Amino acid sequence: MQIPDGFKCGKYVLTFDPLDGSSNIDVNVPVGTIFSVMRKITRGHRGEMEDMLQPGRRQVAAGYILYGSSTMLVYTTGQGAHGFTLDPSIGEFLLSHPNIRIPDTGRYLSVNDSYEQIWDESVKGLMRRYRGLDGARKAMSVRYVGSLVADFHRNLLGGGLFAYPANSRSPNGKLRLLYEANPLAFVVEQAGGAAFDGRQRVLDVLPTELHQRTPLYIGSKNDVETAVTMLSRESGVAVPVGVGG
Repeated sequence: MQIPDGFKCGKYVLTFDPLDGSSNIDVNVPVGTIFSVMRKITRGHRGEMEDMLQPGRRQVAAGYILYGSSTMLVYTTGQGAHGFTLDPSIGEFLLSHPNIRIPDTGRYLSVNDSYEQIWDESVKGLMRRYRGLDGARKAMSVRYVGSLVADFHRNLLGGGLFAYPANSRSPNGKLRLLYEANPLAFVVEQAGGAAFDGRQRVLDVLPTELHQRTPLYIGSKNDVETAVTMLSRESGVAVPVGVGG
């Protein structure tokens, strides 16, 4: 959406998901808004598609608002991740969670198991690992409500992994890179976690289209590293995943 004639144009571009988890509204499950801000890189007065098709590592700000039992804003500008809770009595967001740090190893696994029959064997093996079925680690506890912001927020505070793998029906993944995966990846890295798309660090992906989809493994550093190790071993490619913050 371009700025209409007669209005000032700024130096930044904004991409956002206005209501993530909207299918859950009728059953009162928490939903949210996810946003990403990048600097405009073209020289023209108005923004171009090129301004939005930048890798996530170029974000200057990103975050989300969670509409749940309380309304909470979590954001980063590259100087850590911070949470603010709305105080309805004064209409202001107050700093409630300064310098959020996600545990290195998490307790929770957020994944839709109904897709297991259309996952490839490497993903099935990875999920068995998370559940402790291969004896290599303690089983994670499955927590999944189908609202990305809600599942991500729980894991950010308590430790864990949100996974939406590619499958035979959606080989390129289902979540949107620019306004879902990238902003949450920026937040989680600033909190000491990591984000991986099954092939590389999410923030290093070069987008080619506005509504590009992506697989996603995001959360606690060690849990994401498990995905990197197991999926890279299957592909024969070693993939480092950076951790920010």
